[in-house]
Amino acid sequence: MKKQLMIIGGILLAVILFIFIKQPEETQELPLTPYEDVEKEIESDSSSLEPSVYTVDLKGEVKAPGIYEIDPSCRVHDVIELAGGFLETANVNVVNLAEKVKDEMVIYIPHVDEEETPIEAGAQKEQQVSLNRASLAELQTLPGIGPAKASAIIDYREEFGTFKSIEDLINVTGIGEKTLEKLRDYLEL
Repeated sequence: MKKQLMIIGGILLAVILFIFIKQPEETQELPLTPYEDVEKEIESDSSSLEPSVYTVDLKGEVKAPGIYEIDPSCRVHDVIELAGGFLETANVNVVNLAEKVKDEMVIYIPHVDEEETPIEAGAQKEQQVSLNRASLAELQTLPGIGPAKASAIIDYREEFGTFKSIEDLINVTGIGEKTLEKLRDYLEL
């Protein structure tokens, strides 16, 4: 009797193992937890912050001035090439051809007789640092911002998302009203 029970038990064990091994693995996708759902939403929002195409306004002494849509990796010289190049009357010595292009940037190529560019607002905007996109090195070009404050700005941006206004900078550790006032003219969102 013991022998029969052992044989039956062995057969049952073998059948169970056989069924378990042969059963195809079914993977179920579990529903997202609320935290994971928000995380995916944040990821999709942050990727939409950076435009996939920049729009720049090219003016002055080029063959085809106008509005150009370009890749974000372009430089000023790339935009000028798209416009057919400089005119013979262009003052190429006052233009930084290696500068990275920014969205909504105005690029002005002056005439050789011009001493300064007539588009003061455009020139000022080109020098501004984007609070929401600037790298650690770019933030350190701002007056009074060293490595520690630049890191604090990036840490704040990563923890709380993009800045909604320049005034939000006061929420960053180490930046007060006086620092904000010094930086205001150098910043854009």
